[in-house]
Amino acid sequence: MKLLNIITLFSTTTLALAEGLDTREANNANLATRAATICGSGYELNKAIPLPQGTDPKQRLGTLYTYIGKDKGCAILDNNVGKAQYMYVGVCDLNGKHCDKDSGTFSQYAGPIYISNFACAPLVAKMGQSSKSLYIDYKDEYGWACE
Repeated sequence: MKLLNIITLFSTTTLALAEGLDTREANNANLATRAATICGSGYELNKAIPLPQGTDPKQRLGTLYTYIGKDKGCAILDNNVGKAQYMYVGVCDLNGKHCDKDSGTFSQYAGPIYISNFACAPLVAKMGQSSKSLYIDYKDEYGWACE
């Protein structure tokens, strides 16, 4: 059985390379789908932001995903490093009265976090070896569009 799985994996990878497909891009679509599932059913992708900002998406260290649901916005910070890192994702409504955050040492993602009044909601994402040694310190004035 293990030999069959290895041959299948090898064949799939070879086929992808032979056809010129970027398997990382296929994985990005899977990450976006997985993130929507993490938020719950009925959420649609709003933004996928490769971090640190200005980084080639293929060399990113994290990806900030925002989603829009029926009555809430959802966000997660995906860990693209491959090992546990300090991560923080936070959001507040425009008035700063209602906030949600998630932080800690995570190997996969921080969040999901939710906000009811997500229009113009500011969003923060941080990631690094510790809270004092960050290589991602992202602040988005508007995590979701202002309507």
